[in-house]
Amino acid sequence: MSEISSPAVSAGMTVSRTEFSKLNQARVARFLERVRREVDEGLLPAAQVAVARNGALTLFESFGDANEQSLFCVFSATKAITSSAAWLLMQDSLLDPSERVSEIVPEFGDNGKEAVTVEHLLTHTAGFPHAPFKTLDWLDRETRMQRFRQWRLSWEPGTRFEYHPTSSMWVIAEIIERRGGLAFQDFVRQRVALALGLPEMFLGLPADQNVRAMPCVHVGTGLTSEDYARMGLPEPPVTEVTEEAISNFNRPEIRAVGVPGGGGFMNAATLALFYQGLLHGGLKVNGKFKKVWDENTLSLARKVRTGDLRDPVHGKRANRGLGIVIAGEEAPNYLGFGHTNSPQAFGHNGAGGQLAWADPVTGISLVYLTNGHDRHSVRQGRRGVAISSHAAALTDPTDP
Repeated sequence: MSEISSPAVSAGMTVSRTEFSKLNQARVARFLERVRREVDEGLLPAAQVAVARNGALTLFESFGDANEQSLFCVFSATKAITSSAAWLLMQDSLLDPSERVSEIVPEFGDNGKEAVTVEHLLTHTAGFPHAPFKTLDWLDRETRMQRFRQWRLSWEPGTRFEYHPTSSMWVIAEIIERRGGLAFQDFVRQRVALALGLPEMFLGLPADQNVRAMPCVHVGTGLTSEDYARMGLPEPPVTEVTEEAISNFNRPEIRAVGVPGGGGFMNAATLALFYQGLLHGGLKVNGKFKKVWDENTLSLARKVRTGDLRDPVHGKRANRGLGIVIAGEEAPNYLGFGHTNSPQAFGHNGAGGQLAWADPVTGISLVYLTNGHDRHSVRQGRRGVAISSHAAALTDPTDP
Protein backbone atom coordinates (compact mmCIF):
# COMPACT_ATOMS: atom_id res chain seq x y z
CA MET A 1 0.00 0.00 0.00
CA SER A 2 1.19 3.51 -0.73
CA GLU A 3 0.68 6.42 1.62
CA ILE A 4 -2.66 8.02 1.01
CA SER A 5 -3.69 11.48 -0.02
CA SER A 6 -7.48 11.40 0.28
CA PRO A 7 -8.96 8.85 -2.14
CA ALA A 8 -12.70 8.44 -2.49
CA VAL A 9 -14.23 5.74 -0.38
CA SER A 10 -15.88 4.29 -3.48
CA ALA A 11 -12.38 3.46 -4.70
CA GLY A 12 -11.42 2.02 -1.31
CA MET A 13 -9.77 3.87 1.55
CA THR A 14 -6.09 2.98 1.70
CA VAL A 15 -4.30 2.70 5.02
CA SER A 16 -0.68 3.81 5.11
CA ARG A 17 1.47 0.83 6.03
CA THR A 18 4.21 3.21 7.09
CA GLU A 19 2.02 5.01 9.60
CA PHE A 20 0.33 1.83 10.80
CA SER A 21 3.72 0.28 11.57
CA LYS A 22 4.49 3.19 13.90
CA LEU A 23 1.59 2.29 16.18
CA ASN A 24 2.11 0.09 19.21
CA GLN A 25 0.60 -3.14 17.89
CA ALA A 26 -0.34 -4.57 21.29
CA ARG A 27 -2.24 -1.37 22.02
CA VAL A 28 -3.90 -1.52 18.61
CA ALA A 29 -5.23 -4.99 19.42
CA ARG A 30 -6.65 -3.83 22.76
CA PHE A 31 -8.11 -0.73 21.13
CA LEU A 32 -9.94 -2.70 18.43
CA GLU A 33 -11.20 -5.21 20.97
CA ARG A 34 -12.73 -2.34 22.94
CA VAL A 35 -14.25 -0.78 19.83
CA ARG A 36 -16.00 -3.95 18.74
CA ARG A 37 -17.12 -5.16 22.17
CA GLU A 38 -20.69 -3.88 22.14
CA VAL A 39 -21.16 -5.03 18.54
CA ASP A 40 -20.01 -8.54 19.45
CA GLU A 41 -22.30 -8.50 22.48
CA GLY A 42 -25.28 -7.60 20.29
CA LEU A 43 -25.96 -4.17 21.79
CA LEU A 44 -24.85 -2.08 18.81
CA PRO A 45 -25.77 -3.09 15.25
CA ALA A 46 -22.66 -1.48 13.75
CA ALA A 47 -19.57 0.55 14.52
CA GLN A 48 -16.75 2.03 12.50
CA VAL A 49 -13.45 3.48 13.62
CA ALA A 50 -10.59 5.34 11.99
CA VAL A 51 -7.26 6.65 13.22
CA ALA A 52 -5.09 9.01 11.20
CA ARG A 53 -1.65 10.50 11.76
CA ASN A 54 0.87 12.59 9.81
CA GLY A 55 -1.81 13.41 7.26
CA ALA A 56 -2.47 9.75 6.44
CA LEU A 57 -5.09 7.16 7.29
CA THR A 58 -3.49 4.82 9.80
CA LEU A 59 -6.33 2.45 10.70
CA PHE A 60 -9.85 1.95 9.34
CA GLU A 61 -12.16 -0.85 10.49
CA SER A 62 -15.88 -1.58 10.32
CA PHE A 63 -17.87 -3.94 12.54
CA GLY A 64 -21.32 -5.49 12.49
CA ASP A 65 -23.61 -4.30 9.70
CA ALA A 66 -21.18 -1.63 8.47
CA ASN A 67 -18.52 -1.79 5.77
CA GLU A 68 -16.17 0.79 4.27
CA GLN A 69 -18.94 1.98 1.93
CA SER A 70 -21.22 2.81 4.86
CA LEU A 71 -22.07 6.41 5.70
CA PHE A 72 -23.03 7.48 9.22
CA CYS A 73 -24.79 10.56 10.47
CA VAL A 74 -22.12 12.15 12.67
CA PHE A 75 -24.65 14.40 14.44
CA SER A 76 -22.97 17.22 16.43
CA ALA A 77 -19.53 16.26 15.16
CA THR A 78 -20.84 18.27 12.17
CA LYS A 79 -20.38 21.46 14.20
CA ALA A 80 -16.60 21.38 13.78
CA ILE A 81 -17.01 21.11 10.00
CA THR A 82 -19.48 23.98 9.72
CA SER A 83 -17.36 26.05 12.10
CA SER A 84 -14.23 25.39 10.07
CA ALA A 85 -16.02 26.93 7.08
CA ALA A 86 -16.70 30.06 9.15
CA TRP A 87 -12.99 30.13 10.04
CA LEU A 88 -12.24 30.50 6.32
CA LEU A 89 -14.37 33.64 6.20
CA MET A 90 -12.33 34.96 9.12
CA GLN A 91 -9.13 34.02 7.30
CA ASP A 92 -10.37 35.92 4.23
CA SER A 93 -11.15 38.99 6.41
CA LEU A 94 -14.84 38.59 5.61
CA LEU A 95 -15.90 37.84 9.18
CA ASP A 96 -14.75 38.70 12.68
CA PRO A 97 -15.67 36.76 15.84
CA SER A 98 -16.50 40.02 17.62
CA GLU A 99 -19.05 41.14 15.02
CA ARG A 100 -22.63 41.47 16.11
CA VAL A 101 -24.83 39.00 14.30
CA SER A 102 -27.53 41.63 13.75
CA GLU A 103 -25.09 43.60 11.59
CA ILE A 104 -24.78 40.58 9.28
CA VAL A 105 -28.31 39.20 9.56
CA PRO A 106 -30.54 42.16 10.51
CA GLU A 107 -33.58 39.90 10.83
CA PHE A 108 -31.90 38.15 13.76
CA GLY A 109 -31.66 41.28 15.92
CA ASP A 110 -35.25 41.39 17.16
CA ASN A 111 -36.38 40.58 20.70
CA GLY A 112 -33.26 41.83 22.44
CA LYS A 113 -30.71 39.80 20.49
CA GLU A 114 -28.77 42.82 19.21
CA ALA A 115 -25.73 42.10 21.42
CA VAL A 116 -25.19 38.50 20.25
CA THR A 117 -21.84 38.12 18.48
CA VAL A 118 -20.43 35.50 16.14
CA GLU A 119 -18.20 34.32 18.98
CA HIS A 120 -21.24 33.82 21.21
CA LEU A 121 -22.79 31.59 18.55
CA LEU A 122 -19.68 29.43 18.24
CA THR A 123 -19.07 29.10 21.99
CA HIS A 124 -22.66 28.29 23.10
CA THR A 125 -22.86 31.48 25.11
CA ALA A 126 -25.42 33.22 22.86
CA GLY A 127 -28.34 32.80 25.25
CA PHE A 128 -30.92 30.90 23.17
CA PRO A 129 -30.09 27.18 23.55
CA HIS A 130 -33.69 26.02 23.21
CA ALA A 131 -34.82 28.25 20.35
CA PRO A 132 -37.13 26.23 18.07
CA PHE A 133 -36.31 25.57 14.44
CA LYS A 134 -37.73 22.77 12.29
CA THR A 135 -35.22 21.32 9.85
CA LEU A 136 -37.37 21.80 6.78
CA ASP A 137 -37.94 25.46 7.72
CA TRP A 138 -34.48 26.11 6.30
CA LEU A 139 -35.77 25.51 2.77
CA ASP A 140 -38.00 28.59 2.83
CA ARG A 141 -36.10 31.83 3.37
CA GLU A 142 -39.00 33.82 4.82
CA THR A 143 -39.84 31.04 7.26
CA ARG A 144 -36.30 30.86 8.60
CA MET A 145 -36.10 34.66 8.90
CA GLN A 146 -39.35 34.58 10.86
CA ARG A 147 -37.81 32.01 13.20
CA PHE A 148 -34.75 34.19 13.73
CA ARG A 149 -36.97 37.20 14.51
CA GLN A 150 -39.11 35.26 17.00
CA TRP A 151 -36.31 33.81 19.10
CA ARG A 152 -35.84 35.33 22.57
CA LEU A 153 -32.91 35.26 24.94
CA SER A 154 -32.86 33.17 28.09
CA TRP A 155 -29.91 35.13 29.51
CA GLU A 156 -27.53 37.94 28.61
CA PRO A 157 -25.14 36.77 25.87
CA GLY A 158 -21.68 35.88 27.12
CA THR A 159 -22.65 35.55 30.77
CA ARG A 160 -23.13 31.79 30.89
CA PHE A 161 -22.59 28.60 28.91
CA GLU A 162 -25.32 26.19 27.89
CA TYR A 163 -25.05 23.88 24.91
CA HIS A 164 -27.09 25.00 21.88
CA PRO A 165 -27.85 21.68 20.12
CA THR A 166 -28.80 23.27 16.78
CA SER A 167 -30.03 26.85 17.12
CA SER A 168 -26.76 28.80 16.98
CA MET A 169 -25.43 26.80 14.03
CA TRP A 170 -28.46 27.66 11.91
CA VAL A 171 -27.39 31.27 12.32
CA ILE A 172 -23.78 30.42 11.47
CA ALA A 173 -25.07 28.77 8.28
CA GLU A 174 -26.94 31.97 7.40
CA ILE A 175 -23.80 34.03 8.03
CA ILE A 176 -21.77 31.73 5.78
CA GLU A 177 -24.29 32.25 3.00
CA ARG A 178 -24.33 36.04 3.35
CA ARG A 179 -20.59 36.52 3.68
CA GLY A 180 -19.47 33.55 1.56
CA GLY A 181 -21.80 34.11 -1.37
CA LEU A 182 -22.86 30.46 -1.63
CA ALA A 183 -25.42 28.17 -0.07
CA PHE A 184 -23.69 27.01 3.10
CA GLN A 185 -23.77 23.38 1.93
CA ASP A 186 -21.98 24.40 -1.28
CA PHE A 187 -19.48 26.55 0.62
CA VAL A 188 -18.60 23.63 2.90
CA ARG A 189 -18.44 21.33 -0.11
CA GLN A 190 -16.12 23.51 -2.15
CA ARG A 191 -13.98 25.24 0.47
CA VAL A 192 -13.64 22.37 2.98
CA ALA A 193 -14.53 18.91 1.64
CA LEU A 194 -13.20 19.15 -1.91
CA ALA A 195 -10.34 21.43 -0.90
CA LEU A 196 -9.12 18.62 1.38
CA GLY A 197 -9.76 15.96 -1.24
CA LEU A 198 -12.61 14.46 0.79
CA PRO A 199 -15.47 14.13 -1.70
CA GLU A 200 -17.44 11.79 0.54
CA MET A 201 -17.97 14.38 3.25
CA PHE A 202 -21.62 15.27 2.81
CA LEU A 203 -23.41 18.18 4.41
CA GLY A 204 -26.66 17.63 2.57
CA LEU A 205 -26.81 13.98 1.54
CA PRO A 206 -27.54 13.47 -2.19
CA ALA A 207 -30.55 11.26 -2.90
CA ASP A 208 -28.45 8.61 -4.64
CA GLN A 209 -26.31 8.18 -1.49
CA ASN A 210 -29.18 7.24 0.83
CA VAL A 211 -28.70 3.55 0.16
CA ARG A 212 -25.28 3.78 1.87
CA ALA A 213 -26.52 5.59 4.98
CA MET A 214 -26.72 3.47 8.12
CA PRO A 215 -30.17 3.78 9.75
CA CYS A 216 -30.17 5.18 13.28
CA VAL A 217 -31.63 2.78 15.84
CA HIS A 218 -32.16 3.09 19.59
CA VAL A 219 -30.78 0.34 21.81
CA GLY A 220 -30.59 -0.50 25.48
CA THR A 221 -32.71 0.69 28.37
CA GLY A 222 -32.61 4.25 29.67
CA LEU A 223 -31.78 5.20 33.23
CA THR A 224 -34.42 6.44 35.64
CA SER A 225 -34.12 9.40 38.00
CA GLU A 226 -33.58 6.90 40.77
CA ASP A 227 -30.73 5.28 38.84
CA TYR A 228 -28.93 8.61 38.49
CA ALA A 229 -29.45 9.40 42.15
CA ARG A 230 -28.12 6.00 43.19
CA MET A 231 -24.97 6.56 41.10
CA GLY A 232 -24.56 10.08 42.48
CA LEU A 233 -24.76 11.60 39.00
CA PRO A 234 -26.80 14.56 37.77
CA GLU A 235 -29.70 13.64 35.54
CA PRO A 236 -29.23 15.07 32.02
CA PRO A 237 -31.74 17.78 31.14
CA VAL A 238 -34.40 17.19 28.51
CA THR A 239 -33.34 18.88 25.25
CA GLU A 240 -34.37 18.84 21.61
CA VAL A 241 -32.10 15.80 21.07
CA THR A 242 -34.90 13.28 21.51
CA GLU A 243 -35.26 9.80 20.08
CA GLU A 244 -37.71 11.20 17.55
CA ALA A 245 -35.26 13.92 16.50
CA ILE A 246 -32.48 11.37 16.02
CA SER A 247 -34.77 9.02 14.09
CA ASN A 248 -35.71 11.89 11.77
CA PHE A 249 -32.25 11.56 10.24
CA ASN A 250 -33.46 8.31 8.69
CA ARG A 251 -35.68 10.44 6.43
CA PRO A 252 -34.10 11.35 3.07
CA GLU A 253 -35.65 14.83 3.06
CA ILE A 254 -34.04 15.62 6.43
CA ARG A 255 -30.68 14.19 5.37
CA ALA A 256 -30.79 16.35 2.24
CA VAL A 257 -30.95 19.63 4.18
CA GLY A 258 -27.51 19.23 5.75
CA VAL A 259 -28.34 20.43 9.27
CA PRO A 260 -25.30 22.61 10.09
CA GLY A 261 -25.20 21.58 13.73
CA GLY A 262 -25.83 17.88 13.32
CA GLY A 263 -26.61 16.56 9.84
CA GLY A 264 -23.28 15.61 8.28
CA PHE A 265 -22.93 12.16 6.67
CA MET A 266 -19.59 10.45 6.04
CA ASN A 267 -17.51 7.54 7.18
CA ALA A 268 -14.98 7.48 9.99
CA ALA A 269 -11.97 7.65 7.67
CA THR A 270 -13.19 10.85 6.02
CA LEU A 271 -13.77 12.58 9.35
CA ALA A 272 -10.43 11.41 10.76
CA LEU A 273 -8.66 12.89 7.74
CA PHE A 274 -10.61 16.14 8.12
CA TYR A 275 -9.09 16.41 11.60
CA GLN A 276 -5.65 15.82 10.12
CA GLY A 277 -6.44 18.81 7.95
CA LEU A 278 -7.13 20.83 11.09
CA LEU A 279 -3.83 19.67 12.61
CA HIS A 280 -1.71 20.49 9.56
CA GLY A 281 -3.72 23.23 7.85
CA GLY A 282 -4.54 20.98 4.91
CA LEU A 283 -3.92 17.59 3.29
CA LYS A 284 -2.19 16.09 0.30
CA VAL A 285 -4.54 16.07 -2.69
CA ASN A 286 -3.36 14.21 -5.79
CA GLY A 287 0.12 14.02 -4.33
CA LYS A 288 0.44 17.75 -3.59
CA PHE A 289 -0.16 19.40 -0.23
CA LYS A 290 -3.17 21.72 -0.33
CA LYS A 291 -3.18 24.46 2.30
CA VAL A 292 -6.68 25.32 3.51
CA TRP A 293 -6.30 27.02 6.91
CA ASP A 294 -3.25 29.04 7.93
CA GLU A 295 -1.66 28.79 11.37
CA ASN A 296 -3.11 32.07 12.58
CA THR A 297 -6.61 30.89 11.72
CA LEU A 298 -6.16 27.58 13.52
CA SER A 299 -4.71 29.31 16.58
CA LEU A 300 -7.65 31.71 16.60
CA ALA A 301 -10.11 28.81 16.44
CA ARG A 302 -8.41 26.71 19.13
CA LYS A 303 -8.12 29.48 21.70
CA VAL A 304 -10.31 28.78 24.75
CA ARG A 305 -12.78 31.66 24.89
CA THR A 306 -15.17 30.65 27.65
CA GLY A 307 -12.86 31.38 30.58
CA ASP A 308 -14.29 30.02 33.82
CA LEU A 309 -17.80 29.49 32.44
CA ARG A 310 -18.98 26.02 33.37
CA ASP A 311 -21.28 23.41 31.95
CA PRO A 312 -24.52 23.47 33.98
CA VAL A 313 -24.80 19.65 33.93
CA HIS A 314 -21.42 18.49 35.26
CA GLY A 315 -20.04 21.77 36.58
CA LYS A 316 -16.73 21.56 34.71
CA ARG A 317 -15.18 24.33 32.62
CA ALA A 318 -16.79 24.53 29.18
CA ASN A 319 -13.40 24.97 27.41
CA ARG A 320 -14.85 26.15 24.12
CA GLY A 321 -12.98 27.47 21.13
CA LEU A 322 -14.72 28.63 17.96
CA GLY A 323 -17.04 25.69 17.38
CA ILE A 324 -14.80 23.09 19.00
CA VAL A 325 -14.04 21.76 22.48
CA ILE A 326 -10.52 21.82 23.96
CA ALA A 327 -9.66 19.05 26.43
CA GLY A 328 -7.82 21.15 29.00
CA GLU A 329 -6.38 19.81 32.24
CA GLU A 330 -9.34 19.88 34.63
CA ALA A 331 -11.57 17.02 33.45
CA PRO A 332 -11.12 16.02 29.79
CA ASN A 333 -13.28 12.92 30.22
CA TYR A 334 -16.29 15.14 30.99
CA LEU A 335 -15.67 16.97 27.72
CA GLY A 336 -15.60 13.88 25.51
CA PHE A 337 -11.90 13.01 25.57
CA GLY A 338 -9.90 10.16 27.04
CA HIS A 339 -7.79 10.08 30.17
CA THR A 340 -4.66 9.84 28.02
CA ASN A 341 -5.39 12.80 25.74
CA SER A 342 -3.19 15.84 26.11
CA PRO A 343 -4.73 19.12 27.31
CA GLN A 344 -4.28 20.46 23.76
CA ALA A 345 -6.60 17.86 22.21
CA PHE A 346 -9.61 19.35 20.45
CA GLY A 347 -12.70 18.16 18.64
CA HIS A 348 -16.45 17.78 18.81
CA ASN A 349 -18.37 14.58 19.52
CA GLY A 350 -21.93 13.79 18.45
CA ALA A 351 -25.17 12.37 19.78
CA GLY A 352 -25.32 8.64 20.21
CA GLY A 353 -21.67 8.25 21.10
CA GLN A 354 -19.92 9.59 17.99
CA LEU A 355 -16.29 10.52 18.77
CA ALA A 356 -14.16 12.95 16.75
CA TRP A 357 -10.96 14.62 17.94
CA ALA A 358 -7.33 15.36 17.17
CA ASP A 359 -4.40 15.62 19.55
CA PRO A 360 -1.53 17.92 18.53
CA VAL A 361 0.88 16.22 20.96
CA THR A 362 0.67 12.75 19.39
CA GLY A 363 -0.58 13.85 15.96
CA ILE A 364 -3.40 11.30 16.23
CA SER A 365 -6.95 11.94 15.10
CA LEU A 366 -9.68 9.52 16.11
CA VAL A 367 -13.19 9.00 14.83
CA TYR A 368 -15.59 6.37 16.18
CA LEU A 369 -19.08 6.12 14.72
CA THR A 370 -22.08 3.94 15.46
CA ASN A 371 -25.68 3.87 14.34
CA GLY A 372 -26.76 2.34 17.66
CA HIS A 373 -27.89 5.10 20.01
CA ASP A 374 -27.60 3.75 23.52
CA ARG A 375 -30.38 4.85 25.85
CA HIS A 376 -28.08 4.08 28.80
CA SER A 377 -26.27 7.42 28.79
CA VAL A 378 -23.70 6.48 31.45
CA ARG A 379 -22.68 3.31 29.58
CA GLN A 380 -22.42 5.33 26.38
CA GLY A 381 -20.26 7.95 28.06
CA ARG A 382 -17.94 5.40 29.63
CA ARG A 383 -17.57 3.65 26.29
CA GLY A 384 -16.50 6.90 24.66
CA VAL A 385 -13.93 7.68 27.35
CA ALA A 386 -12.51 4.15 27.12
CA ILE A 387 -12.22 4.19 23.33
CA SER A 388 -10.65 7.65 23.35
CA SER A 389 -8.22 6.65 26.11
CA HIS A 390 -7.06 3.62 24.11
CA ALA A 391 -6.75 5.66 20.90
CA ALA A 392 -4.77 8.50 22.46
CA ALA A 393 -2.16 5.96 23.67
CA LEU A 394 -1.65 4.10 20.38
CA THR A 395 1.81 5.55 19.85
CA ASP A 396 4.87 5.27 22.04
CA PRO A 397 6.00 8.63 23.45
CA THR A 398 9.21 8.66 21.41
CA ASP A 399 7.60 7.82 18.07
CA PRO A 400 7.92 10.53 15.41
